Amino acid sequence: MVVHQHRRWHGRGAGAAGALAVLLGTVGCGGGATDGKPAADGVAVVRGAADVLTREGSAQARTAMEMATGGTRVTIRGEGGVDFKNRMGQLLVMLPADVTGKPGHRPITELLAPGALYMKNRGAGVPADKWVRVDTTTLGDGNLVTGGATDPLAAAELLRGAEQVTYVGETELAGTKVRHYRGTTDIGRAARSASPQVKGALEAAAKGFSKDVVPFDAYLDEQGRLRKVRHRFSYENNGVIDVSSTTLLYGFGTPVTVVLPASEDIYAGKIADQPPGRPPG
Repeated sequence: MVVHQHRRWHGRGAGAAGALAVLLGTVGCGGGATDGKPAADGVAVVRGAADVLTREGSAQARTAMEMATGGTRVTIRGEGGVDFKNRMGQLLVMLPADVTGKPGHRPITELLAPGALYMKNRGAGVPADKWVRVDTTTLGDGNLVTGGATDPLAAAELLRGAEQVTYVGETELAGTKVRHYRGTTDIGRAARSASPQVKGALEAAAKGFSKDVVPFDAYLDEQGRLRKVRHRFSYENNGVIDVSSTTLLYGFGTPVTVVLPASEDIYAGKIADQPPGRPPG
């Protein structure tokens, strides 16, 4: 198992285990080819997935972030849409019931924008009609886990650092024929190749992690469109916390409109605890 140690998080507060406690308390080679056979260079195919999505324009998305530590496992789910051309998106993130069986937190609305994450129904003393804005370029994880859902755009851009890619084979996903690739991606390499709107967040993640290598499974259709990607992060801080982040993309071309909140609607007060999935920092 690849273990990622976060320099900025190490020794601070309750550590990654504390982040999970807050969550529970608040709630070789291959590639796609046009002739139906794997191409010779799976690395190039996977690295180019983000560019294909940009050309496609937009898509609907479902996300799932599963966190496991000490025998406890919770899953945070999200659903919404992403505008890949304008680097914008909107997700409704559902938190699970806590370990006592009580209902989870109200769904959190998340708006994704270049360099920023906006959250509504954030809780923790934030008024119901206010938004919380987080600068993703200052987060130690670059919002790969902070919001409880990896930004689908960042999930695709992270594949720009793909290496040691293996073509696993052809399978079917929701009735669509897809090609399955497995490998690892390097956050630092991805940051150097990322689009300008995502570069700052991935650069922050590359600086924050002591080890940048992240295992992944990616599924691309015959048009080279990323249909599903799963990244597996692991943190070592008073024990190992495993995080599996999955993004499903479908409904390509569906219009996605994102309206960012006005400045007067953004909460400027103190936030009592951390948002779902956020490692302390």
